[in-house]
Amino acid sequence: MPAFSERSLAHLSSCDPRLQALFTQVIKIVDCTILCGHRNEEDQNRVFLRGMSKLMFPKSKHNTLPSKAVDVVAYPIAWNDRERLYLFVGVVKGVASMMDIPIRSGLDWDNDFDVKDQSFFDGPHFELIEEVKSEN
Repeated sequence: MPAFSERSLAHLSSCDPRLQALFTQVIKIVDCTILCGHRNEEDQNRVFLRGMSKLMFPKSKHNTLPSKAVDVVAYPIAWNDRERLYLFVGVVKGVASMMDIPIRSGLDWDNDFDVKDQSFFDGPHFELIEEVKSEN
């Protein structure tokens, strides 16, 4: 059975317990690697300047501690295989749904199941969707 490397476990340990639980289940189905959990100011601004994020510190969900976002890809990594990224997102979203963990993917930011209407592609990105509580 696949298992996370020490590096992946270190990244995952910086994430919200729900993301930790989710990807602990996902790796039982698909071998994957955790690329990033929490990002400090320097790391966040670096990925922003490289065009890999639309947000500067502290606006990203990666900037909370524990992180409300995680970057994960199927292993071995195949950056040019978008279809594989989409398949992996399907597995993650299916497991998250079964665990009642509300997430969104960087392949479908508006969570409308239409990946063709996106303006920013972030294949490895998953983030928790925080519920908005009404004050009624």
